[in-house]
Amino acid sequence: MKWAFWIFASLYALAMTLFLISLFGWFGQDQDPLSAVFLLPLGLPWNIIADKIGLTGFAFTAMAPAINAGILYWLWKR
Repeated sequence: MKWAFWIFASLYALAMTLFLISLFGWFGQDQDPLSAVFLLPLGLPWNIIADKIGLTGFAFTAMAPAINAGILYWLWKR
């Protein structure tokens, strides 16, 4: 579980960095909010559940993978 957590956490950090760079146009990049597409598969199934109950937006899409990271961390420390 330790490896699964660290791999997931690094993928989440990478996807979040790409999202922030594209969202704010840092380093001369064009502003493109569609870069959140890399966060969507990391946040499943919470993104689908949130969509069903009406929670939408970049904030939840960006934070949904943190729920999965928390679950992996809990399984690792258990």
